[in-house]
Amino acid sequence: MDNVSGTSEESGPETGDDGGGTGTSTMEDGLVNAFGDLAALPVEVGERRPTCLRCRRPQKVCLCPFLPQQPLEVSTCLYVVQHPAEESRVLRTVPLLAACLPQGKCNVIVGRRFNEEKHPELAAVCRDSRTLILYPGPKSQNLEELVQDQDVGTVKHNVIIIDGTWSQAKNMFLKNSLFHLPKQVQLNRTLSSQYVIRTQPSNICLSTLECAAVALSILEQNDDIQEVLLRPLKALCSFQLQHGAQIHHSKEHLLKNGMYDKPMPKNKRKIKRMEKLVTDHNICPR
Repeated sequence: MDNVSGTSEESGPETGDDGGGTGTSTMEDGLVNAFGDLAALPVEVGERRPTCLRCRRPQKVCLCPFLPQQPLEVSTCLYVVQHPAEESRVLRTVPLLAACLPQGKCNVIVGRRFNEEKHPELAAVCRDSRTLILYPGPKSQNLEELVQDQDVGTVKHNVIIIDGTWSQAKNMFLKNSLFHLPKQVQLNRTLSSQYVIRTQPSNICLSTLECAAVALSILEQNDDIQEVLLRPLKALCSFQLQHGAQIHHSKEHLLKNGMYDKPMPKNKRKIKRMEKLVTDHNICPR
């Protein structure tokens, strides 16, 4: 608009009988005034619902009644490495996990790439011999076997958990050399996820909170921890289902039962990955 106005001013208004120049100038002036009026309007900032400071949920749907009255006493320290996309999700499980544990026992670090220069604390944790990273694979050891010969309280472990979708977690693990330093462990318990309001790749894939609950119960040798940590998750899912949410079956379940209604991928890699969902039970990172 500025360039058009400038050209008009330099050449002067045309005075032809048809009045075309004057009409164009008047139209431009009108547009400028209209935009000026719009710019002058006050910006309406939407009011955010009051949020509970403990569970991080809107106060009207606060889940604090389902949290332990006092944070669980644990010797294990969790480091949740969270993909940035998870931070903006409405139905997250990590805030519930953090609300159940003492301050400093659930540390959340957001990002995709991590190095010693920018993340010295995380780098130090990765180099610590007591640190474990929860990620399945051929090099992973069953967590229960690892702690079988340990006395309760003899080793205070750090556990790194990658929080993201399967593809995000895989990408973060492969592209961060720091995550290859700790001992790699996996959960071999046969469990079905209680997080039924979000689609999982496989029936045995667990949410971040569920992974943490199982890992802590094994490391602390206290099965009550798992029950206490899963209580707010079950309450969250129950509330959502009562208010219109649908149960999300895993992709594995949909494929096995002929219920997968999306177009099959053309990429051979993706086809093989989907075939693994039906045959391989060691592909899920969470």
